[in-house]
Amino acid sequence: MTTSHQPQDRYKAVWLIFFMLGLGTLLPWNFFMTATQLSESAFGYFITACAVIILTIICYLGLPRLEFYRYYQQLKLEGPGEQETKLDLISKGEEPRAGKEESGVSVSNSQPTNESHSIKAILKMYISVLAFSVCFIFTITIGMFPAVTVEVKSSIAGGSTWERYFIPVSCFLTFNIFDWLGRSLTAVFMWPGKDSRWLPSLVLARLVFVPLLLLCNIKPRHYLTVVFEHDAWFIFFMAAFAFSNGYLASLCMCFGPKKVKPAEAETAGAIMAFFLCLGLALGAVFSFLFRAIV
Repeated sequence: MTTSHQPQDRYKAVWLIFFMLGLGTLLPWNFFMTATQLSESAFGYFITACAVIILTIICYLGLPRLEFYRYYQQLKLEGPGEQETKLDLISKGEEPRAGKEESGVSVSNSQPTNESHSIKAILKMYISVLAFSVCFIFTITIGMFPAVTVEVKSSIAGGSTWERYFIPVSCFLTFNIFDWLGRSLTAVFMWPGKDSRWLPSLVLARLVFVPLLLLCNIKPRHYLTVVFEHDAWFIFFMAAFAFSNGYLASLCMCFGPKKVKPAEAETAGAIMAFFLCLGLALGAVFSFLFRAIV
């Protein structure tokens, strides 16, 4: 290829791409290195994330009020067969009618119409318990992990290597493994059912992990005494805490779309995702309270 036929970077796009890559990589590290206090810098990052989540929630709640959204939501909920029938009639030069009359009987009157419910109706009539459950699950989970659990200290390390790896293994690795096991179990075993009262009862029972973890060997502490000092207690509580989180949260997210009509399953899934995010936001807020009462 000659020099005249080589592609020319007319708009300096290559330079701009590498500039943005370098800026995006080095700028966050520069913030950490130049921050007066690491805790203040970290607080700023996390509070920004919480603000974005709150703004997203507000926008999501205001979305159904827009005429543009309501129009396309209604258009999506209409059955594809109904739209194809209208298009066929229009192409033939006929006016789309509500139904045909055969033998003096109106077909449109003899068949039930495909009713669609609003977001509030779906939430109130079908998935309110499941939405509350998934919100409560993640409120408890994020309220305790990792803000409180990372402050637990080993009582048997005694300056050994285990003291260095205690939190990475006992807290983060244990949580992720057992959370994954709980989520994976729902692929082969789903108990209790979507209409069972045991499901919200088990979700509320997870509240017991708050005092159990707060009474572990958390340091520094000012108010509560240590009851479960040995490392084995903390590892056991973390395993049960993570497993119940993964299993119950997956059950709620799976059952939500199954309790409504197929045409409304996507809306139900979006509602469940919203309450999941709400639980994450509430958990981040409650984490300050849980840490303060230790």
